[in-house]
Formats: sequence, structure tokens, C-alpha cells
Amino acid sequence: MNFSRTRHGVLVGVLALALAACSTATPETADSDGAEASVQFEDNNGSQTVATPFTSVVATDNLTFETLDSWGIELSAAAVALMPSTISYTQDDSIIDLGNHGEPDLEAVVAVQPDLIINGQRFTQYYDDFAKLVPDAVIVSLDPREGEPFDAELKRQITVLGEIFGKQAEAEQLNADFDASIERVNAAYNGEDSVMAVITSGGEIGYSAPSVGRTLGPLFDIFDFTAALAVDDSSEDHQGDDISVEAIADSNPDWILVMDRDAAILADDPTYVPGSEVLENSEALSGVTAVQESNLVYMPADTYLNEGIQTYTEFFNALADALEAKN
Repeated sequence: MNFSRTRHGVLVGVLALALAACSTATPETADSDGAEASVQFEDNNGSQTVATPFTSVVATDNLTFETLDSWGIELSAAAVALMPSTISYTQDDSIIDLGNHGEPDLEAVVAVQPDLIINGQRFTQYYDDFAKLVPDAVIVSLDPREGEPFDAELKRQITVLGEIFGKQAEAEQLNADFDASIERVNAAYNGEDSVMAVITSGGEIGYSAPSVGRTLGPLFDIFDFTAALAVDDSSEDHQGDDISVEAIADSNPDWILVMDRDAAILADDPTYVPGSEVLENSEALSGVTAVQESNLVYMPADTYLNEGIQTYTEFFNALADALEAKN
């Protein structure tokens, strides 16, 4: 699978120095003999301190893979099985693969003796296991916190990672690009058009409820979208809720936002049916405004495995392009 990704440049020089000076992290300290330094930061578990430089870094949080990759952070072990081919770590045989969250090889982490583990998302449940297996490692938890604005949580994650790895300028740029993409959508959306979010998988269409879940649901809060359909007791399932296509059609959304779940994991499977075909060839949806006016906007193909801030920035810019084209 080969998916494209536009990577944003980073600020250097004077700006890098200025941003580093303004970081919320406690400055690294070292004695006159150049002894070990440390950096202090706040994550979901409170204040943490980790010695630098790192000798072994492990990553399991798929929200962070692209960021760590773009910053050139070397990994000794990771959940490589959860990475799309857009991440260069998948081509690095020196990284021990811990597998996916269903059947992880957690014990393999012991061999690399990590001093830092970036843990989260599908591996969140294994926090205690890592703590027991490698008690000397600092385990970083930066999952978006429940009840907090999703966009702010994505930026918090990047900011903290920038502090940990001394990439404050790069983190600031990623957050600025993300903010700019949000501003574009807000400026282009008229506040009245109805919006529907769906997830396609296995040739089926699943309804993604506003404000629910971790992918499309939060967009209704970020942009105050007018929901085309509201369903009681909606789930956070990654395949969407089992709402009939007829119910979706009856709501007649002006815009449909789509995550093709299978694009990231089954694109090479001969049975794979792209989400675009599922939606655009659906007889039941043929009379829907969004379909008739080609107001369907798809998340990047690798989204299901690559849900970090870059993915949302790319998608928001694509959404802004579509909205602006109709103005």
C-alpha cells in the first residue's frame, strides 16, 4: 500500500531558539562535566521526569507514529504491525515489532531495555504490563482525555512530545498548520448545510454519530456542524453504527464526511471495495444532495492506522478546499 502524505516543513534558526526558550517544559540540566541531563513534562498521569539523552525509545501510540518518524526519532521497539506503509519505521528491520493490540508480544520490550515508552490508543490497556516488565522506563500517556476538546488534545500531545524530544519549534509548526486548517474550514462552512459522517467497511456504510468516537465524531464539536441525523445511544465503534442506508438517505445531508476503514488495512485485498464506490454507487443514496452535488469528502486512506495531527490537518484542508469550491 502506498499512500501519499504532504509533510510540513519546520521552522529553524531564530524562531527555533525563541520557541525553545518559551517551552513549558523544565529546561534540561547537566553539570559542568556534561553529566546526564533530564527533562520534565506533564502527561495524563501528572508530572514526569526522564533522563536524556535516551538510549532506547519504544512507541505504541499510533497517534504519534508520523510525528516521531518525521522528527527522526530512532525506535528500538514499536507496534510496527499497527503502522501504515506511509511510516518509514515499517521498512526498518532493526525495530522489534511488538505486534498489534490483539496479540501483542509485550515481553519483547524487555530485550530493548527502554528508558522511554510512548504508549497509548490501542495499547493503552497494557500500561500496567509495561510498568511491570520494564519498571525503570518512563511511560508517556498522551491519549486525548475524555471531556476535553479533541483539537486541543491533539495539540497538547504534539507540544509535550516536542518538549520531550527537544523539538519545540517543529511541534509549534505542526500545531500552527493544524490551527490554520481549522480556520479555513470555519471560514468556508456556512453554518447551515447539514453534515453526515460515515465509516465504510466490508462494503457496508456505518453511521458515525456527532461528538462520539475518536475519528469523525469530534468534528461536529470543532466546527459546530449542523448534524443531518442524530441517533440515541450511538456507539464509539470503529466501524460505525448499524443505521440503515435508507435512514441516512432520508436525512438528506448536504455533505458526507467519510472514513474508509478498509483502505488502511485491506487495500491490497482483491475483495476490497473502496468507500467511494460504496457510497457513490449506492442506489439508496443516489438522490441525496451530498451525492448529487459530489459533496463527499474522504479522510486520507491511511487514517484508520494513522490518526495523528497531520492526518487531521490534511483532511481539514481537503474539506476546506471542497467547501470553498462551493462558495
